[in-house]
Amino acid sequence: MATLLRVDSSPMGEASISRALTGEFERMWRRANPDGRVIARDLTTMWIPMVAADWVAAHYTPAESRTVEQHALLARSTKLGEELLDADEYVMGVATHNWGAPASFKLWVDHFTSPFGLQLEGKRATFVITAGRWYGAGSGNEAKRHVEPWLRTLFGGFGVADMHFVFVDATARVFNGAIERADFLAPHVEAIWKRSGEWLVASYNGKSESGRAEGPGATSKS
Repeated sequence: MATLLRVDSSPMGEASISRALTGEFERMWRRANPDGRVIARDLTTMWIPMVAADWVAAHYTPAESRTVEQHALLARSTKLGEELLDADEYVMGVATHNWGAPASFKLWVDHFTSPFGLQLEGKRATFVITAGRWYGAGSGNEAKRHVEPWLRTLFGGFGVADMHFVFVDATARVFNGAIERADFLAPHVEAIWKRSGEWLVASYNGKSESGRAEGPGATSKS
């Protein structure tokens, strides 16, 4: 069974731009994988403690030598790591906070990262990175796009080679009313469509008269 892990980290709830796009990705993925399973992690609604000395000690203690308390301490980390291993594909919404990933996302990462950590070869990842300010040419912020290279280094270290990035900047224009939300989202939804279109072609090929997947304009609005 194909499995998608969806991770959201924006604290903006339903107003979040990144959530709208990870939601669109999930919807398209479900169309291509009607029997698939989705694991959803909203990092803003779960408690993720900071890594402390007792966690480090437990983590570096061989599993067969850990105490009951140490196993309990690592239970959350083990579960988060298992979700990454179980999934074939990831979509992650990563807002840009102070030129880096949100605190919740970084804490999530800390709980499954180690020198002898996960091996995720063969996985496929799509990252939706959002930023309130403009980072385009002439903005003066071009060199401050730190989230993408960090994610490339991090997940590349886990063995993920198939990574795709959808960068969505100037989201403040939506919140200050300079542009309608639907108009702002449209080109980015198209980018999500292009990423997922190959699954739909594979899924629908031979199942319809045209043998082609429907375009995004034919999908229902949700």
